[in-house]
Amino acid sequence: MTGSADLILRNAAVHTLDEPGVVEAIAIRDGRVVKVGTNRSVTLLQGIDTEVLDCEERPVLPGFIDAHTHLRSTGRYLVHADLSGAENRDEIIERLDTIRAEHGGWRVGIGYDESTWSDGTLLTRDDLDAVSDAEPVAAFRVDMHTASLNSAALEQVGADLPPEYVEIEDGQPTGVIYEDALGVVRSAIGGEELTRTLLEVAQEHALSLGVTCIHDMVRGSSVPRAYRELELDRELQLRVRLNYWRNHLEAVRELGLRTNHGSDRLTVGAIKSFSDGSFGGRTAKVSEPYEDGNGDGTWVVQPETLHQLVDDVESAGYQVTIHAIGDVAIDETLTAIERASDPANARHRIEHVELATDGHIERIASAGIIASMQPNFHQWAQPGGLYESRLGERFKRTNRFRDLVDAGVRLAFGSDSMPMGPLYGIHCAVNAPNDCQRLTVDEAIEAYTIGGAYAGFDEDRLGRLGQGYVGDCVVLDRSPWDDPWHIEDIEVTHTIVGGELVYERE
Repeated sequence: MTGSADLILRNAAVHTLDEPGVVEAIAIRDGRVVKVGTNRSVTLLQGIDTEVLDCEERPVLPGFIDAHTHLRSTGRYLVHADLSGAENRDEIIERLDTIRAEHGGWRVGIGYDESTWSDGTLLTRDDLDAVSDAEPVAAFRVDMHTASLNSAALEQVGADLPPEYVEIEDGQPTGVIYEDALGVVRSAIGGEELTRTLLEVAQEHALSLGVTCIHDMVRGSSVPRAYRELELDRELQLRVRLNYWRNHLEAVRELGLRTNHGSDRLTVGAIKSFSDGSFGGRTAKVSEPYEDGNGDGTWVVQPETLHQLVDDVESAGYQVTIHAIGDVAIDETLTAIERASDPANARHRIEHVELATDGHIERIASAGIIASMQPNFHQWAQPGGLYESRLGERFKRTNRFRDLVDAGVRLAFGSDSMPMGPLYGIHCAVNAPNDCQRLTVDEAIEAYTIGGAYAGFDEDRLGRLGQGYVGDCVVLDRSPWDDPWHIEDIEVTHTIVGGELVYERE
């Protein structure tokens, strides 16, 4: 081994996830790990220009991989009004009232959650008319499957909204819209320049959370285009895997793009589709009616269409990933994917897998399908929470991480931007309320590192810190193993991508 290292991390507790145990130091050269071992052995690679980071005995982990996120949505929380945590509709109106109309003349808020309010009902046009009766106002629910509009917004985009996703009472729209209708509003709010701004702001936030790689579920062309501009301008610090929306299949195929093609920073991933909706919007497709009424959910993509899509994606040689939350949707999605010639080698994925039965778990394991799941969703799975109000006793069987791991299913953890934060997600998985959901600290960390790497065909370069792996790592201010009940309070002190220090806590 010749040549000095570009970066050395010493006096650390390095969890390589490549070998059992912990080592003191790690050296990175030309973006890759060249040595792990003792302080003394790694110091032999220190040269005149080597940057040395004294970790002061802090833990070092491989960089976190958020295997299901929407970076533009994360940016919206940082640029638009953040409605998360609002305790009632009056607080929502107050927050929206304090921002100026921007981005196409709209006032926009992100992330309200009515399930915590005393009346538990969605915002309506009447509520948002109190913000403005002249400027369009939009408030997106936390799951991003539902939004609320005021009268001015309905007047501006109403003719373009798909009627099947517009709530009507007494012959008039209530202001509540669902699923595909949200895309119309997103398009009206801002263009290419806003998209790049949102990605830049969100990238900085992701790095501060220790995220070094994301699998972004993209819709439309503006986000992929903005990513490529960032890469060309050498401003893309994250590693990004683009999972394209199903409507892009023909365009992606015509351009000759293939799963896993791309650069060190920007790669083509899967073709993605919905099957059903969400528990919050009562649109996840379930076998028994919702506990608080309103039927048994909605097909966002009809089963026959879904089956044909999977056949088309499979025959074209792409990885496929399907959003499926309710048990009925999971069943139909499994049926569609099981028809594939080799789902394990193709590494087909199911996103969310929230209400899986024992039979579903056996089928996922048997077919080698990846379960791409979001442990932060346990914020709604606590007793008395949203899931219990929607599902009754079924809420105890949501997000069965323990059962999936025990069955041999590969887990890849992500956030779905609700909110982004691997340490928060790891905390939720380790401290889940029910035995069938709870993981060890090691298992939860592996799902946010090794699991995401495997789901992205990157297990030979990402997810570990062994020799030859890329130098993506995160330094924490304390160990998640020492106090697993408070992992969510741990902070990231440094984030490193390819041996470059891209975030340092002040």
